[in-house]
Parts: sequence; structure tokens; C-alpha cells
Amino acid sequence: MEEQLKELRALTAKARNRMTQTGIPRVAMVQGKIPEHELSAVYDPMVNLILQGSKSMTVGDRTLHYCPANYFVMSVDLPAVGTVWPAATGEPYLAVALTLEPTVVAGLIADLPKPARTEKADSGFSVAAVTPDLMDAWVRMLRLMERPADIAALAPAYEREILYRVLQGPQGAMLRDIAAPDSAIGRISLAIQSIRRDFAQPLRVEDLARTAAMSSSAFHRHFKAVTAMSPMQYQKRIRLLQARTLLVVGGQSVTRAAFEVGYESPTQFSREYARAFGLAPRRDAQQIMAKYTPPGEGEARRST
Repeated sequence: MEEQLKELRALTAKARNRMTQTGIPRVAMVQGKIPEHELSAVYDPMVNLILQGSKSMTVGDRTLHYCPANYFVMSVDLPAVGTVWPAATGEPYLAVALTLEPTVVAGLIADLPKPARTEKADSGFSVAAVTPDLMDAWVRMLRLMERPADIAALAPAYEREILYRVLQGPQGAMLRDIAAPDSAIGRISLAIQSIRRDFAQPLRVEDLARTAAMSSSAFHRHFKAVTAMSPMQYQKRIRLLQARTLLVVGGQSVTRAAFEVGYESPTQFSREYARAFGLAPRRDAQQIMAKYTPPGEGEARRST
């Protein structure tokens, strides 16, 4: 697969150190040292393929490591902390991702024979070994960047092939559950959307369990299995990530950010923020801006 990797690296050589759109629907690429506040984020359901270097993803109390020998699948929206490393030979981290669209997955599954034995996925994220067939589908997909006129006609077919190869692998059950509203992952996903939409409001687990058509105890158990977090931990992580964005990008005060994301006590907010990110809110925001703001840009922003 080394030749395929070489071609993929050449095709994505223009990626920047943040998600770079390819012109192909739902396909993005990234290269280099990614800003810390962008690696700590709520990630959309996706298939992520590393082309160079390696990455770790920490979700709740679980951490997965992967490299060009593996691919990563996330089936629900999850707040996670990513860390990337360059290749051992010094080349920068390089990766591509396909955001999963449930209707596309469902359409593909509807066209396939039903499996003889249906397995259920427990977790909402995992890593599997990449195969030559999956790599080949990615090569043909990314070649479309050099032939934009072909994207509308061919990208849907290549997307289906990538998804089909994932369905054939150990993550197939997880992918099938995305398109099955009555699956545990499908029902937990509904609750996740509710938490994300109303993250600043008090969390009522009983209401979320009702949304998922589960008892409170079953809901809590399934939620933890899928996300590696309790519902309360999930909400707290969403709040803190949103607050970090308000501090770094919006330039808001610590107190205002705390209240806006649903905290009643700025002191409690600062304590939980420092526990999550290792620094007090204002200090963390200042450090991020100092690292990733080009010289002169910060002054220009302050003057406007």
C-alpha cells in the first residue's frame, strides 16, 4: 500500500494546519501542527485516514492511537481531545476525513443484501486496520481534486465505495447502526443531539432517556458505552469546549463565557476549566492566541 500512500500524500500536499476543504462534498484534509483548541473539539461522525505521522483521540476515559496502518471511525458527535505527531522521519502530520451522512449510509445499506447475522456495536468510536481496497477507494476519491468537473458525477460513487469497504470491516456494525434509528447508537445519537442543542440548560437524564425510549438505568449504561462518558460528563465537556471558543475566538470575559454556556458560578467554571485544559481560562486563552495568532494580527483585531 506504500504506492497508494505516496499518491495520497501528493494529492493532499496543499492541505493547511486546519481542516481544508477539498471541493469534494464531506471530504476534508489537514496537515502539520494543528492549533490546540481545534484538536479539542466536538467531532462529527467521520471516517479518518492518517496518511503521515500519527494521532491519538481521547474520548472520556478512552484513548485510541492510530497511524497510516489504521483508520478511525466515529459514529456519533463526540467531544474529544486529539493529539498529532509528525512522522518519525520528520514529515508533518497529514490526514483526510470523510464526514458521515446517515442518509448516504442508509441508502447504501438498503441496496446491499442483509447480513446473515447482525452484530450490534457497543462503542461509538474505534480503530481498524486499513485495507488495500479501502486505500484504493480513497485514491480515486482524492484524484477528483485534480478533475473538479468529475466531482458531481463520480464522488457519490467513490463515497459509497469507501463506506462499503468500512461496512466490510470490523467497524461495519457501527456504520450500520448509524442508519438504524432503533439501534442503541441510533437512539443515543438522538439524545446527544438534544444535549448539543440545549447544552446551556439544566440536564434532565429522565427526559433524555425518554427521548431514547429507554429506562434511565439502561440509558445511562448505553450512553456510557457509546461515548465513554456519562450524560453529565458529556454536557460538561460540551460547555467547556464552547466556552474555550468564546474566550479564544470571541474574546469574551471569563465571567460572561461561564454564564453563556450555562454555569451559575464563574468560580466553579474556572475550576472545572482548569481541570479539563490544565490552565485557568484566561491564561489558557492567552497562551493559545500567543501560539497561533500571526504577528500583528492580534493588534489589528483589538483595534477593530
